[in-house]
Amino acid sequence: MQRINEIIGFGTGAVEIKSGYGLNLEDELKMLRVIKRLKETTPITIKSTFLGAHAVPAEYKGKQSEYVDIIINEMIPVIATEDLADYIDVFCDKGFFTVEETERILMAGMKYGMRPKIHANELDFSGGIQVGVKYEALSVDHLEFTGDDEIKALLNSETMPTLLPGAAFFLGMIDPPVRKMINAGLPVALASDFNPGSSPSGNMKFIMSLGTIKLRMLPEEVIHATTINGAYAMGISDTHGSIAKGKIANVFITKEIPTYDYMPYAYTSNLIDKVILNGKVI
Repeated sequence: MQRINEIIGFGTGAVEIKSGYGLNLEDELKMLRVIKRLKETTPITIKSTFLGAHAVPAEYKGKQSEYVDIIINEMIPVIATEDLADYIDVFCDKGFFTVEETERILMAGMKYGMRPKIHANELDFSGGIQVGVKYEALSVDHLEFTGDDEIKALLNSETMPTLLPGAAFFLGMIDPPVRKMINAGLPVALASDFNPGSSPSGNMKFIMSLGTIKLRMLPEEVIHATTINGAYAMGISDTHGSIAKGKIANVFITKEIPTYDYMPYAYTSNLIDKVILNGKVI
């Protein structure tokens, strides 16, 4: 709740929250139930994602397929019974889950109505982007390692490439080739990756700044990437992500600034004056 209130104060009106730090049924259920409580008790729009395949628990090192079986046969059915997850996610990357394991987990989640998302290509070229497109993932996230084959797969797909520059900044990793992606005709979304291990900030204004400073995106591009494209990556672009008749009235009003370019430019200044969620001043 503290973090929800913090990101609302930064002007965020919708957030996807993932599980994935328990890696056993009891702890994954606990996190997903907390997300459900937050959905019911806060004004922000929340989507929940089951990420049991975030890492392999220490006790399953060397027998990873057994943990995949537990996700498929034990975790997913219970989570579906309690209606705790909108999406299912897998960390398909070097040293984590293979393409084949990812496909098994995604197919199991899809049987229960969970649309896929993918953690992909953060550490190396993994095939994660391609498997995400194959299963019509709503988004593929991270994408530091994105080449011609990955861009070709994403073009004309329904999958939103979602970049997490806060993680690359915090961990000192390479940046994804954003200009190449945009010049090829891809849309991109930007997200905070707000988590304790790799990106402990939910400040989307700072993410906009990283987009312009580090990724060489234009101010207009980072605004699109943090509003309408982010809403698409959450599956809510029909109701959120832009100020339009008939959409949810989620708006923030800035302090007096010379131009919208000033939002990413003044990268440590708090420029939010008022936050309106669902038509009400927060």
